[in-house]
Amino acid sequence: MKRLLLALATAATLNLGLSLPAAALDPATTTPSDQNYLARVPYQTYFADYLALRKGRQSDIIFIGDSITEQFRWGAGAPVWNTRFDNRAFDFGLGADRTQHVLWRLDNFDLSFLKPKVAVIMIGTNNVSNEPEDIAKGIKAVVAATQKKFAGVKVVVVSILPNARADQRMAAVNKLLAPMADGKSIWYLDLAARFTPEGDNWKGLSGDKLHLTATGYNMWADELDALLATVQK
Repeated sequence: MKRLLLALATAATLNLGLSLPAAALDPATTTPSDQNYLARVPYQTYFADYLALRKGRQSDIIFIGDSITEQFRWGAGAPVWNTRFDNRAFDFGLGADRTQHVLWRLDNFDLSFLKPKVAVIMIGTNNVSNEPEDIAKGIKAVVAATQKKFAGVKVVVVSILPNARADQRMAAVNKLLAPMADGKSIWYLDLAARFTPEGDNWKGLSGDKLHLTATGYNMWADELDALLATVQK
């Protein structure tokens, strides 16, 4: 009996050991999660209304991201959005989203009517508790999910902007993102380079040192439009 128990314990230990590498290859950043969407009850109604409003209207561009993207349409970025993007783009941003939350939303919303030619992805700043390598894996998973959802879409990966929470960590992530660009289906927009230090903040960021001002959204629009001239050829 003792030998049997020892054998079972050894087998369990070996099985546990064998499972660890698989878990390491599947970080939380790449595992779809509905946690943030379910917690944002007002957004659920707001987004349902937005979907109904846009139903049947094709959009050349889809913006995918967190609150920085969401506030492009109704926050500080609204004046820029209304004059430069509203007639050609769809905003798929949700405040507090991390990469895993975007993956869940891409899996669970029917956006087939959009038929975008370009997807602009800025995500990862809320994954502040994750390691740079895992954040980059999450962003790459979002890119792959976007390409799967929208056949033939060209992807613009936007660098994570500087912020007061983890500026160096995000800079490390950006270094891992840049090599993704192939100039054929994926492009990298180093927007962070435009948001230069300004006093104890960064140019284009609001007082919370995270979200954008109207100036910041104009900077984003200018840089993006310049790149789109190449992407949309």
